[in-house]
Amino acid sequence: MRTYEDTYQHKGLRKRLVDLLKEKGITDEQVLDAINAIPRHYFLDSAFDKIAYEDRAFPIGESQTISQPYTVAYQTQLLQIKRSEKVLEIGTGSIYQTTVLAELGARVFTIERQKKLYDLQKDYYFRNKYPNIKFFFGDGFEGLPTFAPFDKIIITAAAPFIPPKLIQQLKPGGMMVIPVDEGDSQRMLRLTKEADGSITEEAFEQFSFVPMLTGKNR
Repeated sequence: MRTYEDTYQHKGLRKRLVDLLKEKGITDEQVLDAINAIPRHYFLDSAFDKIAYEDRAFPIGESQTISQPYTVAYQTQLLQIKRSEKVLEIGTGSIYQTTVLAELGARVFTIERQKKLYDLQKDYYFRNKYPNIKFFFGDGFEGLPTFAPFDKIIITAAAPFIPPKLIQQLKPGGMMVIPVDEGDSQRMLRLTKEADGSITEEAFEQFSFVPMLTGKNR
């Protein structure tokens, strides 16, 4: 069971986490404020309550994890979110990264392929606070063509290649942040779609993600 009490101790641990993220090179104050505002322990089993603010990933079931806070902050910083932008997230997972995007004012369209994880959204604690989130059960490689185009796209799993359908669903001038490569580590890429449809690619640090898989898992 999850706990929904945000104590002074939790807030203090969150502040310490934000200070650590600054030390590790996160400079976007809006991203840091969002992480400071969101009780990460709400997204984990209460067994993790005392360690929820350590800078590491934790298992959430279905062979998935809640990402390390540094990874969440890093990807979000690369996306350069502006209020009211339409953002497609591939891999809802624990809903923590989703919530960070929503706290920044984005309109978030998030896809989860694991039915058991998708069903967690029914009990999402912040549903009333963040009506700007829409949840979908589906295949991330397909995206959401009905709702395209998107200003930004974030992929929170290791993609074996850049999904062409997601590039199609990105607006001219839009950005995609995606960890690419199979194996133990992935290159974090930021792709910018130019006005003529061409893609500019920037490579950043290496990270380790669970693999991005095709299809839906019921």
